[in-house]
Amino acid sequence: MNPLRDMLPGGPSEGALRGVVVLDITRVVAGPFCSMLLADLGATVIKIENPKDPDYARGFPPQLTSGDGEEFSAFFAQYNRNKFGLTLDLSTEDGKELLRSLARRADVLVENFRPGTMDKLGVGYDVLRAENPRLVYTAISGYGQTGPYRRKPAYDNSAQATGGLWSMNGFPDRPPARVGTIIGDLSATLYAVIGTLAALRHVERTGEGQLVDVSQQDSVLSLTENAVVSYTVDGKVPGPLGNEHPFVKPYELYPCKDGFVFFGGYTDKFWRLSCHLFGQPELADDPEIDTMAKRFTPEVYERRVRPLLHRWFEDRTKAELEEIVGDAVPLSAVKNIGEVVEDPQIAARDMVVDVRYPDFGELRMAGSPIKLGATPTQPRGLAPKVGEHTGTVLRALADLDEQRIAELRDKGVV
Repeated sequence: MNPLRDMLPGGPSEGALRGVVVLDITRVVAGPFCSMLLADLGATVIKIENPKDPDYARGFPPQLTSGDGEEFSAFFAQYNRNKFGLTLDLSTEDGKELLRSLARRADVLVENFRPGTMDKLGVGYDVLRAENPRLVYTAISGYGQTGPYRRKPAYDNSAQATGGLWSMNGFPDRPPARVGTIIGDLSATLYAVIGTLAALRHVERTGEGQLVDVSQQDSVLSLTENAVVSYTVDGKVPGPLGNEHPFVKPYELYPCKDGFVFFGGYTDKFWRLSCHLFGQPELADDPEIDTMAKRFTPEVYERRVRPLLHRWFEDRTKAELEEIVGDAVPLSAVKNIGEVVEDPQIAARDMVVDVRYPDFGELRMAGSPIKLGATPTQPRGLAPKVGEHTGTVLRALADLDEQRIAELRDKGVV
């Protein structure tokens, strides 16, 4: 059992990954979110930052402000909760040796540098595997560790562009639009967590660690639904569809009195229910629109179905429409983030949690979507200040005494 388990910033860890030690050498989102999910699951995560150049996400808005004017990024906090903070300059020989020492006691290392960067520093996968054959080394990058693009710099938009998603998003009469969140970073994060957990299971069975190689481009491509087979089977190149589905109808966004709703009553069962709920039961047996195949026909949909739905929805509010259908038919109000944060279902699922920072007050942030019955996730831990736990980590995992730690601080290594 690792000696840091009961000293986590948010309290003792009792999660499913209790005892797993993770070295987090990442920045911004894709890497930090991966290690944060592991921390929420109970792993002991040590965030390693360069003392002269820490994670620049610390400067991202919004900022919490203390009584004496000190600032702390809420953006940074939401991706780095439940972590220890360690500073380490890997450009120095002492820094490299310290990382090798920590790697001998760790189970996982996560990094999101451009491929080759850790090798240039002298602490790449092959070096650390020699120190600890059980180490799971998770590398998240724009294009992966192999292939002709491997050394190209990349951001989330790079992945959306080269993974095909950007070309498919938006409306057909306008230029393509990026997805309105960093889906390249976030999807790579989730695949990295899955790969890491699978590799840890392999270590349990065989004692052998491995490289987990996750690319943002690969991750985005995997999210393009049926686009790949549409091209390889039928030669079709999907373009922007707006809010419509390529073949399922009705299944899109519709205006109402105070905004928009999604309506997905396309099956025969849901269509018949909708006709009754909206006071036109005779339409359920209308020979022109009484089956899915007929309603899917573009001409019929545009001439009969879409105008009908507009009449059902346009003079009613989102709340009225949701009340009419209840639990019978898929109809959902399109909510802004403020409405989502205050949503009773979100509250019931503990998906907005309150975290209190001693110097900065309360921060409400997204909780964990992973619900485990026996070992629940712990999303209420704190994010560290730069190097906040350097001494604690080096004493516990590198067996250094106070004098040696002070020497390293004086030299700027930590």
